[in-house]
This record gives sequence, structure tokens and C-alpha cells, in this order.
Amino acid sequence: MYKKLDIRTGGKTDLLDITNQIRGVVSRSAVNNGIVTVYTPHTTAAITINENADPDVVEDIIMEINKVIPFNDGYQHLEGNSAAHIKSSLFGASETIILENGELILGTWQGIYFCEFDGPRQRKVLVKIIEG
Repeated sequence: MYKKLDIRTGGKTDLLDITNQIRGVVSRSAVNNGIVTVYTPHTTAAITINENADPDVVEDIIMEINKVIPFNDGYQHLEGNSAAHIKSSLFGASETIILENGELILGTWQGIYFCEFDGPRQRKVLVKIIEG
């Protein structure tokens, strides 16, 4: 089972909770047990899993990642988005989640996030469910 999601980001740096969208893909599939891979085919975006109970966590992550890897720091890449490429590599392009009895196995406070580091943009998230 394979599904493409279209994501519209609103800021230069965004962490968008896509957990419910991924759950929707899972519920529409015929797969009850296996793994779900969530992947983004962009070099300036990422997928991560983190707390989704307190929105301040997302704000703290954005604040700190922008301090550690500032937008302007004498980068050589002519396109001007080197910071986004670095952040994407550190976070990673995908996450794999266990699927059991039709449910994503996430911790109590965990959610799946699309990470935008060079927005706003129209983006893609690819979801692959493998039965097993």
C-alpha cells in the first residue's frame, strides 16, 4: 500500500503534526500488522517523531535548531538555503513506525511531524505500508 500526501507549509521553519493524516492512510488500507514508512523526497525538509501533547515543545525545537544552525552563517551554497539542507540531514527524511492491529505503535505523547526548513512550500509526504 502506497499513498502520497500533499503538505502546504506556512513558514520558513515549521513542524506540522501529520499524525492524524498518517492514521487516516492506515485506516483506509487493508493492512493490520506490519510497518509504516513515512518519507519526504525533499533535501530541505524532514520527518521526525516527537511530543505532540504540548505545542511549546515544537516551538522550543524550532527555536533551538535555528540557534544551532542559523539561516545566515557564511555558507557557500549559492541558493542560500544551506541551513535547511543541514537541518534536513540531521533530522532525516523518514521514520518507520510499527503497525499492530491497525494502530500505529507510538508512545503516549508521540506524534509524527513534517519538518519544513525552507518554506513556505508545497511538499510531498510518501507513506508506504508493508504487511508483515
